[in-house]
Amino acid sequence: MPYTGQPVSSTVYNAYRAKVGDGKSVRIPVPEKTAIEAGLFYEISGFFGSAIQSVKTLAGDTSEIILNIEQAEYETDQIEKTQSFKFGTKIYFDKGKFTETKSDTTRFAGTVTQSKDAKGVIWFILAPQGGNV
Repeated sequence: MPYTGQPVSSTVYNAYRAKVGDGKSVRIPVPEKTAIEAGLFYEISGFFGSAIQSVKTLAGDTSEIILNIEQAEYETDQIEKTQSFKFGTKIYFDKGKFTETKSDTTRFAGTVTQSKDAKGVIWFILAPQGGNV
């Protein structure tokens, strides 16, 4: 804020828009007849990430959830159990599961950073939002 006698001249600019978040999560509308379980991955309204809370909507009912979309390393067992998921494998998301198989219906999800273990768990880096690889 400028004041009389200020040693360096300055100009005040009024900001009309403000940052509302860091882009690590997004509030997503949940359509009717949908069940969301916290901790699982979902693709909803064009966004892909991990649900922060659980919600179940009935016919004629809607709700909202927070979807964690931060590009980070995640652990999951939400995978096609018959596939190998080796380190460095590009993975895709299709019908509620991660897969190694790319198709017209899959979404690029990330890259495996720890191969599938004996319990069917992998670690992966979540890909940035938008676009398919």
